[in-house]
Amino acid sequence: MLQQYNRIMVAVDGSQEAELAFKKALNVAKRNQAELLLLHVIDARAFQTMTSFDTMLAEQATDMAKNSLKEYEETAQKEGVDKIKTLIEYGSPKTVIAKYIPDEYNIDLILLGATGLNAVERLFIGSVSEYVIRHAPCDVLVVRTDLDNHLPKEEE
Repeated sequence: MLQQYNRIMVAVDGSQEAELAFKKALNVAKRNQAELLLLHVIDARAFQTMTSFDTMLAEQATDMAKNSLKEYEETAQKEGVDKIKTLIEYGSPKTVIAKYIPDEYNIDLILLGATGLNAVERLFIGSVSEYVIRHAPCDVLVVRTDLDNHLPKEEE
């Protein structure tokens, strides 16, 4: 019996790694005739100053996320995925991706791009993908390669 996924979430942020995850999510969603949830998490902590929350920066980030999600949604529709939901959330990307959204939307597969944190960055801030793998209530696919399973070429 083959595994059937019904609700697939892909975390997108405009990065090359997220783009790879999105492309693989399209294929998995089509194969499974699944709903595809496109999630962009805005880390609200990035807009806090010592005294206040910078609403102008947060609004700009939200507008950029809306535009990005619209492009992802249009691409998904062109590729034949017809059940698509887009979502912008605010908070810690780790917990939003691993806990909040999978529980609320009954997600059974999460795809996200592998980021290239070095050892010091992992020590201090931790890897989002590592956290999601450890805490998500469903299957997680961390994408490193393109659709042909090749590592992306380094930009020079």
